[in-house]
Amino acid sequence: MTSKYLVQFAQAHNEFRIPELQSISELNGFTVRFLDDPECNNPERPFMVLELENEEQARILAKRCILIKAIYDYYGHGSSYEQLHEITKSNRSKWEPYFPDTSFKFFISAYNHKIPQRRQREVIEGFAYMDFQGEIDMKTPQIVCSCFEEYDDSFKRARERSDGDGDFRQVYFGRLLEESSARPLVNVFDVKKRKYYGNTSMEAEVSLLMANQTMASPGKLMYDPFMGTGSMAYPIAHFGSLVFGSDIDGRQMRGKESVPGVVRAAKQYGVDTRILDLATFDITHHPWRCGGLFDAIITDPPYGVRAGAKRLGRKRELSERQIELCKQHRGKPQADGGPYIPPTKPYELSHLVSDLVIFARYLLKPGGRLVFFLPTVTDEYEEVDVYTMLCEGMEVIANSLQDFGSWGRRLITIKKTTSEAFSAPTFEARHDSEHTPAHKDFREKYFQGFKATSSEPASGPGTPVEQ
Repeated sequence: MTSKYLVQFAQAHNEFRIPELQSISELNGFTVRFLDDPECNNPERPFMVLELENEEQARILAKRCILIKAIYDYYGHGSSYEQLHEITKSNRSKWEPYFPDTSFKFFISAYNHKIPQRRQREVIEGFAYMDFQGEIDMKTPQIVCSCFEEYDDSFKRARERSDGDGDFRQVYFGRLLEESSARPLVNVFDVKKRKYYGNTSMEAEVSLLMANQTMASPGKLMYDPFMGTGSMAYPIAHFGSLVFGSDIDGRQMRGKESVPGVVRAAKQYGVDTRILDLATFDITHHPWRCGGLFDAIITDPPYGVRAGAKRLGRKRELSERQIELCKQHRGKPQADGGPYIPPTKPYELSHLVSDLVIFARYLLKPGGRLVFFLPTVTDEYEEVDVYTMLCEGMEVIANSLQDFGSWGRRLITIKKTTSEAFSAPTFEARHDSEHTPAHKDFREKYFQGFKATSSEPASGPGTPVEQ
């Protein structure tokens, strides 16, 4: 038999909420059920009512989900206090055990509004029928009963003090079970406090969300093929997974000191022993000689805004004479005495992500996940864009948008649904589909200000640009 639980969310990354809930519940072997009520299951709203089998499952979500602020044992909700009290009274069996000698505290709050002190007292007195006999303890109560009024976003505008008080959309009531112990990790992994980072480092909150999509946990092996400064490695290592990283440009991983920058930052978080190794190579010329190695692949591919995607090769083919000269000087030291740096050429984004999916199918274990960001042009994006990159045995299970206006980036989660063993991809044969995805030539569209599709500026002040 299931019970209802009230979830209070942080007001950020709304589209990421349900995929995160589903990933963490799957990781821990249970299922989250959403009520068939638009007032209780809208991911755009700050509160959601879920059905779970027991309190322990609710506590697991609060301890791991980054977007959850707290979880409550659900007592009731309504568009008025009359409705709320009616439902709360019908759930008497939930709060009746706390009648006799349990110390308690009532907490009254509102979303998008501040309730006057006078009316807070009136709200508390309205619950007199609960008849708690224990002591009122404002510091260390045994239970906290919380009441939340939700006001429409329109009330964010400047207004007189207490204007619109009582004109809430919904009011929710429940007993606090668990405050989030995962949400504070956003501050722990804050890039500004990190010993090693670069201009393409992913912000902490998003990298933590990505880690949850991989279902990172002790004993799992994970891989980032575009490691950069390692932003994705630290959260998944924090959750217990072992990490291997690679990049075509080893300087991004190493930095300028003798100890690689990624390792130094990992040591800051106490997870350096979970960084298995770092390697420099192009994924289209990879050294992996057997597949089925990793539980998940997590990465933020470069899409050409701050760091362009590259692969080995030359932009122009060599003449026969140039090829002959290269053969004659093969193996000889460089004129400047430095190491040989092979030439690279641009790696078009739509080709890169298609290759990444094929690469992941080869390297992932059955049931493994590929989690990555895909930039898209808002006015051009179609759902089919994501499916053009898929191959046999790979299925999209989550697609969440982080919207920046003219463009956005989508957190894509793809699951390997086959147990069939595939040979290593060659990345040679390419058959472009008849459909041209919106992320094709994204770099050019970005620097043109998306003029072909939108009159908005490419990015406003404060708009995050990772790659």
